[in-house]
Amino acid sequence: MNSYQIYKKAISAQPLPSAYIDMDLLDENIQSLLERSGNKPIRIATKSIRSLPMLKYLASKSDTFIGFMAFTLLEACFLVDNGLDNILMGYPSMQESALKEVGRRIKDGKRIVLMVDRMEHLGPIEKVAKELECRFLICVDTDVSTRFPGLYFGVHRSAVKGKDDFAKMLNGIIKSDYLDPAGLMGYEAQIAGVVDNQKGNNSMNLVTKVLKRNAIPKIATIREELVATFKELTGLEPAICNAGGTGSIESSIQESWVNEITIGSGFFQPALFDSYRNFLHKPAAFFALEVVRNPKKGIYTLNGGGYIASGDTNKNKLPQPFLPKGMSLIKREGAGEVQTPVRYNGILDLGTPVFFRHAKAGELCERFNTIYLIRGDKISDEFKTYRGDGFSFL
Repeated sequence: MNSYQIYKKAISAQPLPSAYIDMDLLDENIQSLLERSGNKPIRIATKSIRSLPMLKYLASKSDTFIGFMAFTLLEACFLVDNGLDNILMGYPSMQESALKEVGRRIKDGKRIVLMVDRMEHLGPIEKVAKELECRFLICVDTDVSTRFPGLYFGVHRSAVKGKDDFAKMLNGIIKSDYLDPAGLMGYEAQIAGVVDNQKGNNSMNLVTKVLKRNAIPKIATIREELVATFKELTGLEPAICNAGGTGSIESSIQESWVNEITIGSGFFQPALFDSYRNFLHKPAAFFALEVVRNPKKGIYTLNGGGYIASGDTNKNKLPQPFLPKGMSLIKREGAGEVQTPVRYNGILDLGTPVFFRHAKAGELCERFNTIYLIRGDKISDEFKTYRGDGFSFL
């Protein structure tokens, strides 16, 4: 049987639409990511997974997985309440009620490290720490975007633009009676999140390749300087020097001062991640829609499907028809809220499933309460998503 027939058989008793993980392919991706990362410790990006049992499954596969990067404070509390620990926040927050929830977990011995990039972030954290009589570990998010003549190559993320800003932040943390410096994060989104091998776009691929090649040593220099500044001001090695993403593993691990990298999307390998030059993992995550209409020859209409990924709005953020091979979206309709038409020259019976891949990893799980797990040609288990557990953190 081909892949379509295998998956069709596996999900024959499942409701549609539904989301699936091919666990055999997921295991292959895990192994590939471990090989790509060498011996560098890996922090799992929860925003790309959004399923507690799946996070536990990933963490169980290797001692190289040392913790998690969470995207909201209450999510971090949910994770530690359910058996996970060593959580690094990826983003700042000044919400007093959520900071208090984190503080209570820290007093109970859980490790949750907060992220900041402006002095204003520190005040609310100190206030809560004083009230609860606890100490917060603080990581400083640093901007490692690169600037070329007439071009800003990176993302608008952190206000910490260099070692002077970093030193100011560190001194603010050091002077506090309630805060302890944990280290720094320098996420190179311009390497990790920018594809460089798009089909039919050779000129842009070449430009991106050149930009990346020139940016990588600049990023390394920035992080090295920041680590040196941390050592100078604290007298300690940073517990955290976090870098990377699925698309930048090879360059991040070359820096000896980087002591952990964050990986998320590579586990599921969503469609956007097929367009990188230096790796290609297996398409482990997908969703199935039901064929409900056949308005004319070569056109089939499916229920649902408008699961659009975030970011700049372009066709690359649309879900991609996956199986059977040969399907394509219709340009003027795209993927719709309640119906999605596709072009297909083969025969699809009404009521049968077709499979799509989401453009990005994490947002797929926001659409479904359950992920069904496939091994071979059978459903082996099902995992609840955050949504299935009753949470929509962000």
